[in-house]
Amino acid sequence: CYGATKVKTPNIDKLAAEGRMFTDAHSASAVCTPSRFALLTGQYPVRGNNGEGIWGPAPISSRLLIPTDQPTIADVLKNGGYATAAFGKWHLGFGEEENDWQPPLSPGPNDLGFDYYYGIPVVNSAPPYVYVENTHVVGGDPNDPLVFIGKGKPEEVTPITPIPKEASQRTTNRFKGAIEAHKLYNDYTVGKVLAEKAIEFISTETLKKSKQGKQHPFFLYLATTHIHHPFTPGKSFQGKSDAELYGDFIQELDWMVGEVLSAVEKAGVSNNTLVIFTSDNGAMLNLGGRNAVKAGHKINGDLLGFKFGIWEGGHRIPFIAKWPGKIEAGTVSDDLICNVDMLATLVAVTGQDPRILANLDSKNILPALVGNPKVPIRDELLLAAHSKDHLSLRRGKWMYIPAQGSGGFNGFREPQHAWGGPAAVALVGGKNSDMKDGQLNEDAPPEQLYNLEADKYQSINVYKQHPEVVKEMKAILQTYKANK
Repeated sequence: CYGATKVKTPNIDKLAAEGRMFTDAHSASAVCTPSRFALLTGQYPVRGNNGEGIWGPAPISSRLLIPTDQPTIADVLKNGGYATAAFGKWHLGFGEEENDWQPPLSPGPNDLGFDYYYGIPVVNSAPPYVYVENTHVVGGDPNDPLVFIGKGKPEEVTPITPIPKEASQRTTNRFKGAIEAHKLYNDYTVGKVLAEKAIEFISTETLKKSKQGKQHPFFLYLATTHIHHPFTPGKSFQGKSDAELYGDFIQELDWMVGEVLSAVEKAGVSNNTLVIFTSDNGAMLNLGGRNAVKAGHKINGDLLGFKFGIWEGGHRIPFIAKWPGKIEAGTVSDDLICNVDMLATLVAVTGQDPRILANLDSKNILPALVGNPKVPIRDELLLAAHSKDHLSLRRGKWMYIPAQGSGGFNGFREPQHAWGGPAAVALVGGKNSDMKDGQLNEDAPPEQLYNLEADKYQSINVYKQHPEVVKEMKAILQTYKANK
């Protein structure tokens, strides 16, 4: 529904046909961990980590990055009487100090408003390759504990699922022990496991009734590992797309969406359920992404750039919402929205006191979901790349970047995993006035300004033509930096 021609996504397309598709939706960061921080907390990731900001993926040993006294979207729903559950990728750390992976893994999701959690504790490309349920490793054994041994001794680590090179990078295991727990985690069945867990939760919760005989409401946060590398689609999806393993993984994601929506339908609550489909950042030009590009799939459409970087391809994301009777079916919105806005929106959806949003960056976008606001809900948006120097500002039609380049990946030759920057833009046929032949021009301006209303694909840097806009944007951005 967003224009791809080499993959089939009937379930996501149906969701768009029955709901509203947004064209100017963004993740607050082009990086997964800070983006998830923003989604859950309603705060820009620059405010995390005691004002130092959260910029990159949480390391394996990371403590919990969200303070347990900070309201989350799960807290909001729980306070509204909803049963709450999270499934899939967490990647926000566990514990108060450095995580040693010994049970209980706490504080964690259960201390941030989620009644139940089951999923991948870090990400599918990083160890430990096990599932975690609430505060314990699934299949964990006190007589065979999970032990972190770091780099350098591959002969000691517990074996994991073999995958081919074309599946893209996966960090070798750095844990020994927990043999049975590792056996339960198979890269090729993660999609099936998470879909089944989500369906089980929906089925269980919709059977419950309150003391008044009313339906027991639920909130499901399903953070799939699709389509993060390594690309390991289940056997029945392999070779089914026209975009290599990358496309196959997308089609398995679409299947998961269909399974969840079918469960909602079978439970008889589809007419009273708000469904949101979105992503945590743009696509990455790793080996799987490059293979998909060579097959004709545009991994970020015609947007400039990729995951980790500040150009639109790093953070402009799909966002589809369906809510029968509330959201007009088959509609498209150009309203500027961000995943940081989910907390304020859910406060409004559940009719709670908006004063709990004090000092948060979240905006209530409910009017953009169910109507057509005449005045933009957001007049500006703070956007982050992996590089601190590329913290940038969107204001109306203008996008201001206070540095050259994307602030993301810069690989450009085989067999490098993390491609980005001018060379990667050239590979996918992108155009930008600051670049030529895959390199940054020597006379490129020191900063960047784009008119996204006229130039969504950021082909022309108009920094020199609008010094007054640059001056204004720079001053506004400085206020964010001063008030982290």
